[in-house]
Amino acid sequence: MNDITQNPDRISRGAEPLYREHSAQQPQYQQAMQANTANGIQCPHCGALNEAEALFCASCGEPIGMATCPYCGAAVDADADFCESYRHYIRKDVCSFCGAYLHGAEAYCPECGNPVGGIDCPVCGTHNDFSFCKQCGTALTEEARLMKEKVMEMPEYQQMQKLAEELQKLDLQMPYVTEQDKERDRKSQELRQRVLMLLAQDRGLDRVDANLADHKVMSKDEYDKKKQERMDMLSRLLDQMAQLPQEKPAQVRNYAMACKPQGVRLAWQCNFKHALHSSPCGCAKPQMGGKWIILGKGTRKEIKDDI
Repeated sequence: MNDITQNPDRISRGAEPLYREHSAQQPQYQQAMQANTANGIQCPHCGALNEAEALFCASCGEPIGMATCPYCGAAVDADADFCESYRHYIRKDVCSFCGAYLHGAEAYCPECGNPVGGIDCPVCGTHNDFSFCKQCGTALTEEARLMKEKVMEMPEYQQMQKLAEELQKLDLQMPYVTEQDKERDRKSQELRQRVLMLLAQDRGLDRVDANLADHKVMSKDEYDKKKQERMDMLSRLLDQMAQLPQEKPAQVRNYAMACKPQGVRLAWQCNFKHALHSSPCGCAKPQMGGKWIILGKGTRKEIKDDI
């Protein structure tokens, strides 16, 4: 059988001679490549020769050239639908909300009915080219709202949201560093308990509405351990919910935004450039997939400002 995946020994025994043979032919190979591409572009995917101005390979259909942003003139990949320099959707022939093909002159998508020019978020007022608000995450279309409802029913999402809320509560707590800090917190809780009891007595009640029994001040080590455990659990769930490559960028953007838990700082790590974005709405090629990651301290400067 000639398939090297069925014969691992062949890889180790044959790799070195094959490399030497290829190296010896490099000058002739480079000359041939230069001659073949003098009047055209060779596809990096299948090797077919295409016309010099071609953006997609005539043989395999993969992108082979660069296009230009119609707004700022920046070079963008031929199959990109978003200019990361101008921060704007650039495709006129594809609906940004559902991925349906357009003729280029429609005011509304004939497939999903959404305005081609974008939607203003009713919550924060941000203008958006996509189904979820890139600023506050609000679902802007009926399809987005239905997708969000379905995702919220998933056990994985419910667990992610629970962990995100626990991390949010932890951020509001102050762990003690010294014994004096611990004693100060104990006295504060006793004082709070007495005040609440007096207020309850004024209302003719014999009990305190607020339950302080669960309050437990943690040491710095306990706090850090508890927070790290929840961050690790959330990271694993985010990895499980990672978006695989899809044909339509809209599919990845919509699903990713629907899966984003609230209450914790996240960034979208794309598979295109492995860059960090505030959301997949700022990635030029989200169809390559990506995932949400938890932001630690000092990572805000690494995020592309695509809002």
